Amino acid sequence: MVNPGKRMHILQALLALRHGPGAAILPPEITRIHMDFALKWNDGHLGPRKFWKMCLPRLKFWNPAVPMLVNRTSDQSAPAKMSIYFRQAALGSDTPSALTTKLSELPLARQPHSSTSNEHPAPEPEEGERVVTIDMKNVHSDDILNEFLTKTGATLVHPTPDEQVEMRQLEELQEKAAVDRAIMKKYIDDVKREERILAIARQEADAIKMAND
Repeated sequence: MVNPGKRMHILQALLALRHGPGAAILPPEITRIHMDFALKWNDGHLGPRKFWKMCLPRLKFWNPAVPMLVNRTSDQSAPAKMSIYFRQAALGSDTPSALTTKLSELPLARQPHSSTSNEHPAPEPEEGERVVTIDMKNVHSDDILNEFLTKTGATLVHPTPDEQVEMRQLEELQEKAAVDRAIMKKYIDDVKREERILAIARQEADAIKMAND
């Protein structure tokens, strides 16, 4: 049986992944998402980095079938751009489903994947696709998310009543844990202070004894 503390941590991690910024279901016409930004946060790349860290995992959780690639570069002066690919209303002969099949047939080493060395910048849309871009450079992650939701028409996911109860219970447990930590810290600090006082008293007693010998 999982102990209550471990269960609480697992539940907390699951709820944090399921709900929060980026928890949204994408419309079926979105075929893939691609992010390009620099490795470090400075020079306007903080917003994209925070979106990648905080929002993209939730988007992937709710949309596991949608490929989401992140291409990063060491060039801090490079643009920061998100590319959102949509299925066209009138499909050509090379539909996104056919494209997916074609990509899956490539050797693993040649398949597009996330990169930290600018190996896979955003490609041009395939036949039967159109692309919508978001300029993320010098933009706060909240504003990136708002523009993303507007341009994709994604549907926000809200906690169920049971999940809301679990969230409140977790908050109460976290508040209680914070109080318990504060009490324990005070106890430990008091013990250490008493030990220091005793050590000083012993040193003074030893000094007096040596002076009288």
